[in-house]
Amino acid sequence: MTAAASLEILVHPGRLAVARLAPDAAVPAWADAAVAGAPPSAPLHVIARSARELSCVTAADRVPPGVRAEREFRGLEVAGPLEFSLVGILARLTAALAAASIPVLAISTFDTDWLLVRESRLAEALAALARGQELALVSD
Repeated sequence: MTAAASLEILVHPGRLAVARLAPDAAVPAWADAAVAGAPPSAPLHVIARSARELSCVTAADRVPPGVRAEREFRGLEVAGPLEFSLVGILARLTAALAAASIPVLAISTFDTDWLLVRESRLAEALAALARGQELALVSD
């Protein structure tokens, strides 16, 4: 597959949140899917730490009130796995969203790429991705 080839985009149900904690904070139990000994309750669960922050992406209903978070995201997954040699997939998708003035949070995993868009802009985002693109949109 090349970046210009047709992509299948999975539209996942359920809301996601992106929480921000202090860089030295412990990963809280609500964000640690392994605590419950079960898979995460969201289609995407990411814990990322940098020198400036600890970010947690998980099901919105897992993030307690009072935690600094951006909520109401929906997850769009590029059906994978994608080869590491592919070039331009995220650029192609985010360019379509940028042209429609739709903010996005992009996350890459070993197998694929994810786009998080506000649920209130989901229909617009899907239309923007489909416009002029060879995309197959699939609901999960």
